[in-house]
Amino acid sequence: TTPAVKKAVDLAKEMGAKRAIMLQVGGPFHSSLMEPARRAMAERLASANIADGRIPVVANVNGKPVQKQREIVDALINQVTSPVLWEQSVRNLAIAGVDTFIEIGPGKVLSGLIKKTVKDVKIINIEDPLSAEKAIALLKECG
Repeated sequence: TTPAVKKAVDLAKEMGAKRAIMLQVGGPFHSSLMEPARRAMAERLASANIADGRIPVVANVNGKPVQKQREIVDALINQVTSPVLWEQSVRNLAIAGVDTFIEIGPGKVLSGLIKKTVKDVKIINIEDPLSAEKAIALLKECG
């Protein structure tokens, strides 16, 4: 809850944290406060026609590739209330041989986090039609 986070920020500062700030978020995503949404997601996915994936996708809930139908469904359900394992996901992608990351959307927050997590990777930002065209051209050059 917001009051609990505020108290945590205050306590962190009292205990000498270099930086502790409240972030503006649209909801309590990836926390136990989302349990009703998690149950609703599970209910909906129980009747959804989800097949095995053609390629693996790294799930943010465990940082591991998922491809089988049951893995996909479990990851989708559990990511609603589980913390995002961002660093583990990015590291596992790099270990698997991913050397190019593409951030789509305004800003470069995720690109900065990738740079802090893994070295020697290419990071491409797409935030408008012009940057999308540049990204496509760069990716064609790379093969």
